[in-house]
Amino acid sequence: MDEMNPLEEVRELGSATGAKRPEIHCLAIVGQIEGHSVLPEDTKATKYEHILPLLAAVEESPDIAALLVLLNTAGGDVEAGLAIAELIAGMSKPTASLVLGGGHSIGVPLAVAASRSFIAPSAAMMLHPVRLNGVVIGAPQTYDYFQAVQKRVTDFITAHSHIGEEALTSLMMRAGQLSNDIGTCLSGPESVERGIIDAIGGLGDALGYLHSRI
Repeated sequence: MDEMNPLEEVRELGSATGAKRPEIHCLAIVGQIEGHSVLPEDTKATKYEHILPLLAAVEESPDIAALLVLLNTAGGDVEAGLAIAELIAGMSKPTASLVLGGGHSIGVPLAVAASRSFIAPSAAMMLHPVRLNGVVIGAPQTYDYFQAVQKRVTDFITAHSHIGEEALTSLMMRAGQLSNDIGTCLSGPESVERGIIDAIGGLGDALGYLHSRI
């Protein structure tokens, strides 16, 4: 990757590397996760084609000792989100995530991908089944495809958190809580109680964890 000055790095990629040694790289995942389709210009988006090589560079850099992921996302493209989550989960360096505001939809796998996940008391997480916008072919194969994608998301979350598949599926398929959808919106404390997130915390807690692991 070409070198950027710190201000450009924050503005273009939503990321920055601290001045302390050893360094902790901070990555912000905000708005919607943009996948293969470009979102409208007035939509705040995190572009996965920026994040993937950035994470690879963080893993390879001898000057960076750990990664902090700050999350405030409404969700977005499932495959792009899973791609980012898999890279975070596969890093050999210590990683921590902090959900601020919201870690909704595909933001849930992104939050649990880190070695240790934190959530602010005022934050929330929305769990719901995989959905698709646009024209859908009404065929049995379409239903099978949705089930397969849903299983990929469910398997990732359960593999990187403390919630079981049955409990997670129950929350995703819950009717009556959301006004125009099925699913569940959990507060910060509830997400910890359910075993999705490791702990309630703030920036100091997440950084403290990373420094303890370095």
